[in-house]
Amino acid sequence: WGRSPGKKGSHFDPDSDLFAPNERRDVMTSTACWAAMAALLIGLSSIIGPLQLLKLYGVPYMGFVMWLDGVTYLHHHGHEDKLPWYRGKEWSYLRGGLTTLDRDYGWINNIHHDIGTHVIHHLFPQIPHYHLIEATKAAKRVLGKYYREPEISGILPYHLVGILLRSMKKDHYVSDDGDIVYYKTDPRFNKT
Repeated sequence: WGRSPGKKGSHFDPDSDLFAPNERRDVMTSTACWAAMAALLIGLSSIIGPLQLLKLYGVPYMGFVMWLDGVTYLHHHGHEDKLPWYRGKEWSYLRGGLTTLDRDYGWINNIHHDIGTHVIHHLFPQIPHYHLIEATKAAKRVLGKYYREPEISGILPYHLVGILLRSMKKDHYVSDDGDIVYYKTDPRFNKT
């Protein structure tokens, strides 16, 4: 209902500082849709039972969320060169977009609307998914050394499992101080 500790606002409150006044109706619509879905799931649970609802809806939903979280994580972590996070006067739209990574998901690219082309998506979010590959090819020439070429996948992206695990072992937090920060490792989590 609320945001992170120390931050004000709610994604469910149309009067929250998170939103511009012209977004008020969109927030109310989103909140109404969220409430309707919650009511539908509660109703279904009473009809088919909570265990059946968990099997038919909960487990696939958790799998989807874990996959989407992993994909998102890998677009921002796991490169052999540490990617900086910019804050304050050091941050710019361009710098933020260039600290993301493209990834190759094998045949899954086709059903993911080419989400592996993440850099161009961050730089030009208005480009439709069906033009992302073409736009990425064109942008590589301009970006030069600022573009990090993704490792090519086989049919299934097994190589990303190792990258994900290595990153999760070492990328734990960023310092609260500084305008250009990098992920650091918390030694309490690596006592092996």
